[in-house]
Amino acid sequence: MKTVTDFPHTVRTIENVFIPMRDGARLAARLWLPEDAEQLPVPAVLEYLPYRKRDSTRGRDALNHPYLAGHGYGCIRVDMRGSGDSDGVIVDEYRPQEHEDAEDVIAWLAEQPWCDGNVGMMGISWGGFNSLQVAARQPPALKAIMSASATEDLYVDNMHYMGGCLLADNLSEATVMFAFNSLPPDPAIVGDRWRDMWHERLEGSGLWLETWLEHQRRDDYWKPASVCEDYSAIQCPVMAVGGWADGYTNAIFRLMEHLDVPRKGLIGPWGHKYPHLGVPGPAIGFLQEVVRWWDHWLKGKDTGLMEEPMLRAWMQDSVSPEPSYEDRPGRWVAEDCWPSPNIEHRRYSLRRHGIEQGDAKDEPGRDVTLQSPLSVGMFAGKWASYAATPDLPFDQREEDGGALVYETEPLAETMEIFGLPSASFEVSADKPVAQLAVRLSDVAPNGEATRFTYGLLNLTHRDGSADPKPLVPGERYRVTIPLNGIAQSVPAGHRLRLSVSTSYWPLAWPAPEAAMVTLTAGASSLTLPVRSPRDEDAALREFDEPAAAPELEITALEPGEHHWRVSRDLATNVSTLEVVNDQGSFRIDETDTVVRRATSEWYSFRWNEVNSVRGETRTVRRFEREDWNVEIVTRTVLTSTPSDFHINAQLDAYELDANRGDPRVYSQNWQRAVPRDLV
Repeated sequence: MKTVTDFPHTVRTIENVFIPMRDGARLAARLWLPEDAEQLPVPAVLEYLPYRKRDSTRGRDALNHPYLAGHGYGCIRVDMRGSGDSDGVIVDEYRPQEHEDAEDVIAWLAEQPWCDGNVGMMGISWGGFNSLQVAARQPPALKAIMSASATEDLYVDNMHYMGGCLLADNLSEATVMFAFNSLPPDPAIVGDRWRDMWHERLEGSGLWLETWLEHQRRDDYWKPASVCEDYSAIQCPVMAVGGWADGYTNAIFRLMEHLDVPRKGLIGPWGHKYPHLGVPGPAIGFLQEVVRWWDHWLKGKDTGLMEEPMLRAWMQDSVSPEPSYEDRPGRWVAEDCWPSPNIEHRRYSLRRHGIEQGDAKDEPGRDVTLQSPLSVGMFAGKWASYAATPDLPFDQREEDGGALVYETEPLAETMEIFGLPSASFEVSADKPVAQLAVRLSDVAPNGEATRFTYGLLNLTHRDGSADPKPLVPGERYRVTIPLNGIAQSVPAGHRLRLSVSTSYWPLAWPAPEAAMVTLTAGASSLTLPVRSPRDEDAALREFDEPAAAPELEITALEPGEHHWRVSRDLATNVSTLEVVNDQGSFRIDETDTVVRRATSEWYSFRWNEVNSVRGETRTVRRFEREDWNVEIVTRTVLTSTPSDFHINAQLDAYELDANRGDPRVYSQNWQRAVPRDLV
């Protein structure tokens, strides 16, 4: 990535400022401003997160905010209430207090002498979510947003549930927040009150995993912060960004379709990363695109941006299956609107083990019964790739032995798929709760099978997730399973393979009983959004090379470790997926703070015992400085019975002071049972 040091504006940094809220609380913020902003006011750009500006996001902030400030923007990175150096306690994600505080921050920004009154909001993941949510509240000074790796529907496309199935990422994300919410503010910013603030957080944040498990259907818990409930509430321009290896990309298609404001969609091959840091590559000059976006909507400059197509996406070429890629070959394609008239939705019938274009009305239905082993899914990769470990799906031949497989003949010509595929089935089951996982793969002539999209459906959610209903054993149902959106080129001579299984652990938690599912082949189908290559694609403007401000200066102290390992103990019949994301330790030179971060996850099962599945996570977070030495350790275990989910969690906080007898300053254990709600 190109490092930029020469900007149109000289930038000064303000390490911390406290912003007053309407109830008297204060939020901590870091600012990057053009030197002459108080003489020549500029628009403000807000990033608003619970991930600690002082240390955890400091490296990413160093790349992004000085770059934007150097192009004439006042950039501000705010710690949400209860996080970092801000007052209060955070008790859940995307709650009204978070949004009310954001409105206060935006109003404060618009009144600063260095701000011209125009504010933009940007972010990735949580910051992408709340950019959409705050936009729907229509604060007067907010003129445009950029939302990356986020969704407008908190139930349908989030890391908690998918198709009514409980995702293992629900546990993983709860673990991330368990660790963050337990960390203290920095005494260099808040002073001697840091211990009182720390204990308030330790005692008050709670066990978010329990809350999320208590809402297994699409109830009123998920709706208030889901802007899809009223797309018209968003009245400012929206840039929506994502990647095919991420978990949130379907939302971009819906935002392009349903918003009625100026909007742009950008989808690359990336995982859960900003596109200038995108992995798999190619990364792009994303900050240059963001400057163009802000110049147009916050400064009123004609950058030519809005004359370009609405949706631009990376059409991926065929590749061999790998759990990680440095780059994904392909090319950029674009559409002026979404849904696009250039997309043909082709229907294919599933016949015996084949996929054939057209209807199967002339063929009698054939019943095929399936009960997959729990091992199907151990090579599925992660719901959203964070590019920290080799977390992409591996060769699907290792999964297909426990699945029902349908396959085309070798394609006579290259097929390019762009959009949201779906699969429809006539099904019955012998249990009241059952699930289906559907995978679509590109099968090369040598037999390698590369999964490029998939979908899940808890069959009790067949008519929607607001009011799931148990299956009547033996009764037939028509169900449709949406697959994740994709742009994929499948070459001539390759085959398309549709694989169907009744479990997909550990990506999704299995049903409470091992269910036997029957599919009627002649009554089942696959629908593909097929796009023909267009000459206009070759004329698309090329992106600049990735560029950013200089990297944060750090000193590496201990090496990290990243791995993703599958093992099976044949003596006990226990299989385990171990995911380690240990970032080692390093010193942030400008604050002289040593940071230690490590997370480990284990997902296991015993043979085909659905209630032997177990998820366990452990985190360690430590900050060390001459005047400050603290550590928190969390452990969470999630198991289940046919009737309940069981949570065992523990939190230990330490102040590692040589003058203290017992360094542990706080400890809490949780044991909770949450009834299963047709999940």
